[in-house]
Amino acid sequence: MVRVLPWALLGALVLTQICYPLTEGGLRAGLTVLTVVLGYLLSVAHALLTRGARTAAALIATATLGGFAVEALGVATGFPFGTYVYSGQLGPKLLGVPLIIPLAWTWMAWPAWLAALRLARSRPARIALAAAGLAAWDLFLDPQMVAEGYWTWESPTPALPGVPGIPIGNYLGWLGFAVVLMAGLAAATGARADTVRPGDTPMLVLWWWTYASSVLAHAVFLGLPASALWGGVLMGAVVLPLAARRARRPVPA
Repeated sequence: MVRVLPWALLGALVLTQICYPLTEGGLRAGLTVLTVVLGYLLSVAHALLTRGARTAAALIATATLGGFAVEALGVATGFPFGTYVYSGQLGPKLLGVPLIIPLAWTWMAWPAWLAALRLARSRPARIALAAAGLAAWDLFLDPQMVAEGYWTWESPTPALPGVPGIPIGNYLGWLGFAVVLMAGLAAATGARADTVRPGDTPMLVLWWWTYASSVLAHAVFLGLPASALWGGVLMGAVVLPLAARRARRPVPA
C-alpha cells in the first residue's frame, strides 16, 4: 500500500487537472474541488504511510486547521491577505471560508516540505525553502482562481505587473503564514519528518508536475501569460534545483 496508494492518487489527480482546461462553468468548479480533495488525500496518506500517525496528525493540525484559521481570520479582518470574499462556487463554507480551502494548504504544504529536505540540511533553511516554495505556488493559484471568479479582493492594488486583481500584500501574507506553518510542522513532527525516504518519489513528482503543468496551463490554455512568467521564475527557483539534483542522483521509488 505504501507504494501503490500514493501513485494511484497522483494518477487520478493528474488526470483531473488535465481535464480542467477542457471544461468550463460548473464542471470546471467541480474539477477544482475534486483536484483539491485528491491532493489532500494524497499528501495526508503519504505522510501517514511513510512517517506514521504523528506526522499525519501534525500535517493536519498545522496545514488543515491552521489553514482554516488563517483564512477565517483573513475573511473576517483582512489580515494577512487583504480584504477578500469567496464566491459560492467552491462548495459549502464555514465562517465565510469554503471547506476545501484549508485542504489546498495541506495538499501543497507536504510536497513543499519534502522538497526542502533535499535542498537544505539545517532545519531553519528547510523551513525557509519550504515556505518560499509554498508561497510561490500562489503566484499560479490566485491568478487562476480570481480569473474564474472563485474569490475577489476589495482593493486589489498595488498588483504585480500583468497580474491584476490580486494585491501584492496577499503574496506577502502567504509567505508569512507559510513560514509559521512550516515551523509548526517541523516542531510538531520532530525528527520523523526530517528524514529523506525513497518512498517520497510520488510527492516529488507531484511537486514537479504542479510547477510544469501550471506554467504550461497559464501560458497556453488559460490566457494568463504574466502569472506563467512570475510563477515560472519564482517557484522555479525552488523546484528546478531539486529537479537538477534528482537527475544527477536518482532515488528508487
